[in-house]
Amino acid sequence: MAWMDCNLDGGGKRDSDRISWTAGTPSLNRIQLRHHNASGFGNVSAAAHGDAVSSQFGSCMTARRQRLTGRILIVDDQPANLHVVSTLLARHGYEVTTAANGEVALEMLQTQPPDLVLLDMLMPGMDGFELMAEIRRQPELAQLPVVFLTVAQDRDLLLRAFETGAVDYVTKPFMPEELLARVEAHLGLKRMRDRLERVARERQELVNLVAHDLKNPLTSVHFAIDILLAGGVSDERRARYFRMIRESTDDAFGYIRRYLETQAASVSTPQAGDDAAVASVGELLQWLEGRYALQLEAQGSRLRLPDLPDPPRIRIDPVVLRQVCENMISNALKYAPGSDLDISVCSGGPGFWQIHFEDRGPGIPASQREALFTPFFRIEGSRDDGVSSGLGLSLARQIVGNLGGELWYEDRDGGGARFVISLPQAPGS
Repeated sequence: MAWMDCNLDGGGKRDSDRISWTAGTPSLNRIQLRHHNASGFGNVSAAAHGDAVSSQFGSCMTARRQRLTGRILIVDDQPANLHVVSTLLARHGYEVTTAANGEVALEMLQTQPPDLVLLDMLMPGMDGFELMAEIRRQPELAQLPVVFLTVAQDRDLLLRAFETGAVDYVTKPFMPEELLARVEAHLGLKRMRDRLERVARERQELVNLVAHDLKNPLTSVHFAIDILLAGGVSDERRARYFRMIRESTDDAFGYIRRYLETQAASVSTPQAGDDAAVASVGELLQWLEGRYALQLEAQGSRLRLPDLPDPPRIRIDPVVLRQVCENMISNALKYAPGSDLDISVCSGGPGFWQIHFEDRGPGIPASQREALFTPFFRIEGSRDDGVSSGLGLSLARQIVGNLGGELWYEDRDGGGARFVISLPQAPGS
């Protein structure tokens, strides 16, 4: 048995804080803190502990394999214990913070949650059980792994620890290898859970994106079928409705194919650059007329399109451009039903072209414009059609932004809404 003496803080008195370990292989090493003074307790000099622990752990642990890293909060009312455990963990690559009581720990948890908490069970003031209960009451901390550090061997206390939500416990004195193994195991489990939750979120986002993008072409199909079933349609218009159905289903299959190919949870689009895809604004306008002119006419309104003798070309995939414009028009159809829709094209300054979408509806209330492009936003008081996801404007802005462009809202002169898409001009145009 080897012993190390170090000074205690307080009145120049000298006592002995003894760190003992059993000689042998590193896996058998055990740390034991022993405090000796008149009352049986004392505060150990942090500097002294640092020297002792660094010397011991430097020799027995440097050969261990590289471990996971992570942020760990240690909560203990004994400075000696805090320093010993924090030194051990810091020497093995963990980012460590400490708290001497439950109140301070709770404040730290709320401002910067760690990846793992090592928590003393019995402390004055807010003890480990009270802090554990408070952690589990807060949704943002509810899944945080907490390991109790305790000298208690009482079965009821240990059961209570698990009942309050602890994932494990380590008894003092402890072997360094045991503590490190448990820390590594629970950090690994947390990372695995975080990965699974991230995958679940990404898949849900993908489902939301696909569902949203399928909504517009399926709405067109539904509209055309209703008109055809009602009868009384001329041969020329019947052919147009059939073309609408065919083009809408082609678009729907195209969206599905693109998402399956990319397996992306966020918008997958070509990036702006010399090799980026190019779309003709003239072809876009023709497509918009075929897709939406009849729908607006059925509502008693009109789709007005510009006559462009020399239509510009812009740097964006044509299918993606349609997707963006569909979101603009679907927004107008929902919030300004019966209003004419004007689409215009103009220069947006050197190297850019703008496409304007204007309706004569009520416009967007000033109080709601800041949130207009956030995911799942819906204008207050708007009707719920059961299929709108609130993703359209958010997705459209993300797509345009990914390509070096902009999308914004402004009030239309004389009332109504105006959405402006600004995209880079294609090379050589």
